[in-house]
Amino acid sequence: MNSDQITEGVERAPQRSLLKAMGLTQKELERPLIGIVNSFNEVVPGHTQLPLIAQAVKNGVLAAGGTPLEFNTIGVCDGLAMGHRGMKYSLCTRELIADSVECMVNAHCFDGLVFIPNCDKIVPGMIMAAARLNLPAVFVSGGPMLSLPEGENGKCLDLNSVFEGVGAIKAGKISPADLTRLEEMACPTCGSCSGMFTANSMNCLTEAIGLGLEGNGSIPAVYAGRTRLAKLAGEKIMELVKKNIRVSDILTPGAFRNAMVVDMALGCSSNTVLHLAAIAREVGIPFSLSALNEISSSTPNLCRLAPAGPHHMQDLWSDGGVYAVMKELLEGGLLDGDCLTVTGQTVVENLQNAGRRGRGVIRPLDNPYSANGGLAILFGNLAPNGAVVKRSAVTEKMLRFRGTARVFDTEEAAVAAIFGGQIKAGDVVVIRYEGPCGGPGMREMLGPTSAIAGMGLDDKVALLTDGRFSGATRGAAIGHISPEAQAGGPIAYLKDGDIIDIDINNYALNADLSDGEWEKRRLSMKLRVQEGLSGYLKRYARNVLSADQGAAFKD
Repeated sequence: MNSDQITEGVERAPQRSLLKAMGLTQKELERPLIGIVNSFNEVVPGHTQLPLIAQAVKNGVLAAGGTPLEFNTIGVCDGLAMGHRGMKYSLCTRELIADSVECMVNAHCFDGLVFIPNCDKIVPGMIMAAARLNLPAVFVSGGPMLSLPEGENGKCLDLNSVFEGVGAIKAGKISPADLTRLEEMACPTCGSCSGMFTANSMNCLTEAIGLGLEGNGSIPAVYAGRTRLAKLAGEKIMELVKKNIRVSDILTPGAFRNAMVVDMALGCSSNTVLHLAAIAREVGIPFSLSALNEISSSTPNLCRLAPAGPHHMQDLWSDGGVYAVMKELLEGGLLDGDCLTVTGQTVVENLQNAGRRGRGVIRPLDNPYSANGGLAILFGNLAPNGAVVKRSAVTEKMLRFRGTARVFDTEEAAVAAIFGGQIKAGDVVVIRYEGPCGGPGMREMLGPTSAIAGMGLDDKVALLTDGRFSGATRGAAIGHISPEAQAGGPIAYLKDGDIIDIDINNYALNADLSDGEWEKRRLSMKLRVQEGLSGYLKRYARNVLSADQGAAFKD
């Protein structure tokens, strides 16, 4: 066992002494040592219940004959970090999480790992670490919060309702009392935010890629089933250690393709593109943005969860969960059923008893919401290396749109213009210098997209950025434009008044500019000079790759 390096032999008496100082017995040291990688803190609402989840995992490990040892990682709440300098530090933490887990695990010689993420960058950061370490590993998230109905129309709320409420109050559409009611009702329990936002998207894809057990993505945080799942994860890791099933046995090219297919069917967050690319980089599997369009064109969109539709994660679970979606896809020949998973069985074996429960949340393959998947990658003279849009959250009339560029060099300047009534129907808001390097940190633009939606312009105004979007964003919001402005990408040379042509179903994003005009602007317009960077952001900007490469670190 890996832990023999600190528990076996005369030479390891000092290490055993230190372990016994924590109260561990000799018998416990003779069992597999299982690292419980917990992202708990008292800042993030999605983490409130993680001590309970961790204890349940430990109980499962103990019941199956292992010795659990818990340690923690950092975790940023994107909702709290949104709209100010703090958002620069969100995506950055993905690499910190992966690095810190690698250090802890290799220093302390664990035999297997159970990862407990919840919230946006923690899930991919932990998967990157699991891929890098290549030990037996199981993921069990803390689960999503509930969404409760509010008002006479019974519409279920979520955090996006509050962000859009800010835009609505600025437009005089709701009262301060209305906004307070939204504020107090939108997040009624602990858990990750309740729509198909980034955290829930990644937790669902953890099931699809084979590292999470059934229900990992959709069992609500406050359900007893979540605690039972955590116990099962603790038991399962012991099976994987005994059988020596490692992460590299699971993260195969077929597993990545399965994850991308499920991504399209669920209508996941656009951030999944960044994270899957970064995870694939860890295991040396090629990841192509063009391949995503090929998968999207042949994968129907079977779910419309918030922000794309009225349903939330509890509704997905009640209709059969991710496994029910996968069963539809498998029966349609769209999944690789031979991929191994953390159950110790293949995808096809896992899905034998899965299926839709007729609640209307998951559509059958022959009656999808749309014939194409939830995400689209756009290419053109504005995005030579690609840009991403959550197609399932775009209204039909905005799938093909020509508009006039309104160009801003920061998110704050764009938000001020939107709230100031300077953005009109037919405009294309362009926010640049917010990319992985230029931000640095590739901030999410939920503030401006919610302002546009809250003011009733989401079917009249598009938004382009080399930054990214929250999974809660809806509308014609196109992000991850690569190359970014700071790297001299075409977006750096746009001007107010340029005509932007967006054709989502044909995967195209262009400005009506000739090659000669582009060249003239490159020679005459200077790129912004970054100033005042220090600490981790300075190191991050120096080492981060472009969005089309997952905003991962250089080798």
